Amino acid sequence: MRLLHRRGIALAGLAIAVRTLSAQTPPSYADLLARSPATDWIRPDPGNTLYMDLPTGRVIILLNPRYAPLHVANIRKMVRARYFDGAAIIRVQDNYVVQWAWPENTGPNMPEAKNPLTPEFARSIAADVPFTPLSDPDTYAPEVGFSEGFPVARNRSLGLTWMAHCYGMVGAGRADSPESGPGSELYAVIGQSPRHLDRNVALVGRVLQGIELLSSLPRGTGNIGFYTSPTQYVPIRSVRLAADLPQADRVPLELLRTESATFRQVIGSRRTRREGWFVEPTGHINVCNVPLPVRTPAR
Repeated sequence: MRLLHRRGIALAGLAIAVRTLSAQTPPSYADLLARSPATDWIRPDPGNTLYMDLPTGRVIILLNPRYAPLHVANIRKMVRARYFDGAAIIRVQDNYVVQWAWPENTGPNMPEAKNPLTPEFARSIAADVPFTPLSDPDTYAPEVGFSEGFPVARNRSLGLTWMAHCYGMVGAGRADSPESGPGSELYAVIGQSPRHLDRNVALVGRVLQGIELLSSLPRGTGNIGFYTSPTQYVPIRSVRLAADLPQADRVPLELLRTESATFRQVIGSRRTRREGWFVEPTGHINVCNVPLPVRTPAR
């Protein structure tokens, strides 16, 4: 009887321990988003949101004038002049980028846009530019983190900060001259983060929705992924600013504020994954592996 009593005490203690452990288990990524207050989300600025319509659907891109004001101004002018309507995706390089432009310089003149343009590979660190730091070490910069929904890096000794080449980021292609990327050729990262491009190309924004329409395209067989025949080009039907469309035609997206408490919890939940599948959570995370949540709010 005494043995059974001891076993009963042990089992009861085990049950309490299991309940305690369950209570201490951090919420999942999905739970964090579901529990987040509405104030932790923000609608993207329609004046800096692009709708690029392809035959297969719509790609939505958010521009970042904080880090690339000259390029964003150029792109906005070209979009409003319908410059990209009729252009095409001309390059798809596996594990790297998708690029769109007018093939062989066949497009119209750039209306009111500046060309050449001063390179915007980095900007000065400023107190009015939000920064949520990532405590994990980085290979390419002394410090990395997030600023208003974008992955960024910075070097305090240089006084510079710049956007990072993570998956889905959009940049302005250029030739050898740093002044040769005015925004008339754009690319999106569709492979493992090519961070060696940081501070060598002007990043202008990121894809909010529709990256799968770009990443699933057939790879080009020419040099660095260029399509070798015009029949392979993917036509761009139109590019519009959301602000220029009626409210009813806009896609109602919300972005999780990277300055919010929920986002800081997201970083923690992804740094040490606790889902049952994981055997050895790493305890570290790369700036390009932290998700930047986008959702369509319930109507």
